[in-house]
Formats: sequence, structure tokens, C-alpha cells
Amino acid sequence: MTTDTVITRTETDLGMPDPRHGIPAAYGGVEADAAWAAEIKRLAKARNATILAHNYQLPAIQDIADHVGDSLALSRIAAEVDADEIIFCGVHFMAETAKILSPEKRVLIPDERAGCSLADSITADDLRAWKADYPDALVVSYVNTTAEVKGLTDICCTSSNAVDVVASIDPDREVLFLPDQFLGAHVKRETGRDNIHIWAGECHVHAGINGDELTDQVDSHPDAELFIHPECGCATSALYLAGEGTVPADRVQILSTGGMIDAARATHSKQVLVATEVGMLHQLRKAAPEVDFQAVNSRAACPYMKMITPAALLRCLREGKDEVHVAPDVAERARASVQRMIEIGNPGGGE
Repeated sequence: MTTDTVITRTETDLGMPDPRHGIPAAYGGVEADAAWAAEIKRLAKARNATILAHNYQLPAIQDIADHVGDSLALSRIAAEVDADEIIFCGVHFMAETAKILSPEKRVLIPDERAGCSLADSITADDLRAWKADYPDALVVSYVNTTAEVKGLTDICCTSSNAVDVVASIDPDREVLFLPDQFLGAHVKRETGRDNIHIWAGECHVHAGINGDELTDQVDSHPDAELFIHPECGCATSALYLAGEGTVPADRVQILSTGGMIDAARATHSKQVLVATEVGMLHQLRKAAPEVDFQAVNSRAACPYMKMITPAALLRCLREGKDEVHVAPDVAERARASVQRMIEIGNPGGGE
């Protein structure tokens, strides 16, 4: 690639939906070679921009980024770095969160069409209607939600601190937990609350990692440790296998993506089965190259995450697209719900 490479865009690239998935096709036509990497670094320096990449991004995007991690951890980094612009390589709600915590900075996402099935599973209107049914309930929202939903939330949570957040609430107070039903089930199981109402949302990628697949993988890899994301449809199955003694309980860990990195560095296992989006394997293998990390479901790739391509990042830095905007009043309310979570402690990562 030369520095005057043209980003090729077909009609599909410009926003026509991909008929196979109902998801817009990503920008293409650029190879992530050494020349591309040098141009990305040059443009970022010229713009005084910091590049952030989520753990589920393509390996080339993770490797070019200044920081890689969970969405909330990255948003907190965005607020701390000395930069005029934040280039958030992730899905749209994550870039919104960075803008909420860094209102004075210009936040860009390389492709604003990169959405999230989990965040889209509840709208602000949905939440208003649900709150009307339970007017005295306290709303706990996972950070994987839109800015508008966060603005209607009492306390945000991450997958690593959701149990702590809910446990901090008066046990007699009803709780509305949203939007992920699998994380909600995990919180209910851990806290023992019977007055928690759970929204029936899901990440289509995590929900697709099922118990049958996990059981098959456990049978094929009897000595492997298990890292399970609580959004996964197989989380309950993992705990069942541990309870039945099929897998020793100390080899089953329910972890956020940030927690998986910490666990990877600490594990003494030679092999680990990982139940989350497959982009996570890149950081796990970098954190512990001597461990054999294998996906429970090798097809668990989020097409929205993969819309942040080398071409999209180059376009973003060359053209200043796509800027993320959050209305000041919405951002103020959303920031308060995130701050309440941080005050409880152990905010962990984003998901």
C-alpha cells in the first residue's frame, strides 16, 4: 500500500445491507501491511489522536492500537490521555461511552454503522415503559447499552462487577436489570434475589455459544480449563458441568474479557477452552503464548466488530469520519449512572 492508496468502495460498502446477514458490508480494498501501519501512525500523530481497540477487533486493528481492552477500561483511558481525538475501534455504544466520559474531546469511530445486537435489544422507549410498570424499582444497566438508555439508568455495571452492584442495593428494593438475560441470570444466581426483573436481551454471538457445544469440547479436551463469558448461552451449562463433577469446579471461571486476560497470565493449565467472541483469542495468546487457547465455538465472530477494517481506520484518519455525538443533557445523565458504579468500586472492564 502506498500513502495515496484509494479506498475502494462498492455500492455495498457505502451502506447497502449485506443480504447474507442483514448487516452492511465493511469498507475494503486496503491490506494491513507495513506501509498501512506506517501511514496509520503518521496520520494519528498529525491529528494528535489516540487509537483504542476493543478485544474483539481484528488482530491487525488490535496490533496498531495504542491501547487494547474492554470498552469501559478504554473509555476511562480516553478520558485520561492527552489527545485531541479518540479513535475508538469497536461498536457504536462503546464510542458513545468514550464521548460521555470525554465530552471535551472529539471521538471518532471508523464505521458508525458498526452496531450491537445486545445494545439494540432495548431502546429508551422500551425502558421508559418498563420503568412505568415498576415505578419504585432501581434500574441497573450493563454498559453494553446506548447513551440514551444509560441516561435513564440509576447505576451502570460491567460483567465483572454486576454482582457487586446489585448486591449493594437494598435487598427490599426491586431491581430492573438490563439488557442481557444471561448476565442477569448469573447475577440472580449469585445474589439469590427474587425481586430482580431481567430484560430478555442477548448478544447474538454469545447466545449462540451453547451448552451442547461446550459439552462436546469438554469431552474432547478433558484436561482443559474453561474461561466462560457470562453473556454466553453456555454459562449455565458450564456451572452444571462443574456441579456434576464433569469438570472440576476450580477449572471453570466465569469472566469478563478483562478478567480473561488476568486469568490467562495466572493459569497453570496447558490448554484453555474460551467461550466468547473469537477476537479475544489474539490478546489471550499474546498474554500467555505458552498456553493453547481454543474457542468453544470457532464461528463466534461478531460481524459488527469486524466492520472496523484496515480500510475503515485509514478512512477515519484521513477524512475525520465518523464523529460520535451525544446530546449534552443525555451525556450528563449517563455520566452520573457510570459514576455511581465507579463509586461502588471494582468497575472492572466494560464487558
